[in-house]
Amino acid sequence: MDCIFILTILDRTTKAIIMSTKRLILVLFIIISWMSFGQNQSPIDSLLTAYIQQKEDTLKLKTINNLINYYMYRNTPEVKPYAEEMLALARKLENVKGESLALYQLGVYYYTTFEADSASNYYNQSLKLAIADEDVPRISSNYRGLTIIEFSQGNMAAADSINDLDLANSLRYQDSMGIALAYDFKGTINQNKGYYDIALANVQKGLKYFEALGDSIRIADTYTHLATLENNIGNTQKAIEYNKIALKVYQKENDVFYQAQALNDIGVMYKVLGEYDKALEYLNQAVDISEKAKANEVMISSFTTIGDVYYEQNQLQRSISYYEKSIALGESLNSKRKVALAQNKMAQAYLALGQPNRAMQLAENSLAYSVPNSTISFQRVSQRVKSQAYEQLGNYPKALEHHKNFKVLNDSIINTETSDNIENLRAQFDLEKKEARLALQEQEIIALDAQAESDKLAKLLYGLGLVASMIIGLLVIFGLRQRMRKNKIEREKQEAILRQEIEFKKKELASQTLHLVQKSTFIQELKENLEKIKSSPELFKIEFRRLILLLKKERAEDKDWEIFKSYFSEVHNNFDDKIKQINDSITEKEMRLASFLRMRLSTKEIASMLNVLPDSVLKSKYRLKQKLALDKETDLVEFLNTL
Repeated sequence: MDCIFILTILDRTTKAIIMSTKRLILVLFIIISWMSFGQNQSPIDSLLTAYIQQKEDTLKLKTINNLINYYMYRNTPEVKPYAEEMLALARKLENVKGESLALYQLGVYYYTTFEADSASNYYNQSLKLAIADEDVPRISSNYRGLTIIEFSQGNMAAADSINDLDLANSLRYQDSMGIALAYDFKGTINQNKGYYDIALANVQKGLKYFEALGDSIRIADTYTHLATLENNIGNTQKAIEYNKIALKVYQKENDVFYQAQALNDIGVMYKVLGEYDKALEYLNQAVDISEKAKANEVMISSFTTIGDVYYEQNQLQRSISYYEKSIALGESLNSKRKVALAQNKMAQAYLALGQPNRAMQLAENSLAYSVPNSTISFQRVSQRVKSQAYEQLGNYPKALEHHKNFKVLNDSIINTETSDNIENLRAQFDLEKKEARLALQEQEIIALDAQAESDKLAKLLYGLGLVASMIIGLLVIFGLRQRMRKNKIEREKQEAILRQEIEFKKKELASQTLHLVQKSTFIQELKENLEKIKSSPELFKIEFRRLILLLKKERAEDKDWEIFKSYFSEVHNNFDDKIKQINDSITEKEMRLASFLRMRLSTKEIASMLNVLPDSVLKSKYRLKQKLALDKETDLVEFLNTL
């Protein structure tokens, strides 16, 4: 069946229509634009006012982009002049991101107007700029746009290849939304090839990412994909349930494009069940909404399925008329895949009318698409049609040849192993649920039997025991809560004490640092005064030398340094040990220097405290930096503050 959403796989994160509903609806090709420039959710009048009043700067680029997003699926012709203006302004401002986004928006515009070649050209231009600028979201959006073009034209191999590039890019930069979209799209591509097991695995991977992101719209999309897979393996009721869940979300968000697709798929599934009135009801709704939303791809699918309904009701001419509508619309959009599908369907109708030559020609046309694109599901139908056509013509060897081809293709699509694996997983899940229900029922039966056999005393004892157990349980819970409360209070007290101690140590450290600085300053000043009286009376000659020696000795005393070191270590979490771990050859003098730098003392203050010249401090800092193996760009003080 043809239930795959080209619109669903279109990058819903890159199309936005600003609605008057509760939230911004995500449709085609826009959220990636939002990621680069942001979204302005103001009404259109406010956007237009801002557009007129703003200067030609980056802010105006954002406003133009929001106008493009607004008009893209409301009034598409309005988009092109804005996009071209945005491109010109971005180039004038030499804004690479803006230029890449404008080119991308032109690609989206040309895709929506079914000019695939022009769309590809703009996507590729945008991609080239995005890669050079390392603009990850824009790289992914362009890959996705190119993938969608190839997919819509039926070039599955090319679509798969480009999608793999998108997946690799998203994985490299850990772009969760990009990863989810790429996996989901990969599922869609494999589904169209008929590889349902591979498709299911990839869709489930995508669903996990969407659920983690909490994206309700994307989760709804994934439900539609799962519905298609369920329908393909024969679980039609489950498929309808999934699609109705998705439809409710789309209706809530006023997402008309995807409403049309969900309605179409539900109609397809009711057709599979043989409930033709319901099928036509949903399919006609899908056609009506598709016409309003200009969702032509959905309309093609709906026409084809309506043709199927009439075919199954043996209204062959009526079915052919709808197949013709589908083919005509598909050819106008260059939607080769959908055209090939409708051709196979119409071929079957002509077989039923007894026109094998016409049927064979249509099957050949379908094969011209499906063989080079490895679309096995289409090839299977075409081979079956050709087999039956040759049979009607009386050419039984040819009929047998094509029947064998049909069987080989059929077996390759849904082989026994794949079907069994899927069904076994589902059966195992259902079995576990049944076993749980049976276990519960057995427990209830045992309890009822025990109750029937017990006398009033046993019931009373049982009740008392139950009450006692509840009381004991409540007491235990109460005791645990009390203990937890006490522990919490005690912990909070300890934390408060520790905080007070730390604050005290910090104050002491600051005080000690100030004391060291003041002491060093005092000694330096005293030394300078003594130097001045060096040439004074002869009486001071002997005393001067003695005083100088005493002062130097006082400078060498480590008592103040040890006190400082003690406080410093407590406040700064074993700073010495951390430095020694880097290089155990660090000297005590270098350790002092490191500690003073950690306290953010100036070079002059450190020189005074160490009784050296400032140049010596600078040289010591250089040697310390070398021992710590720091490069030129790394600031020594900032590094020490990280320890």
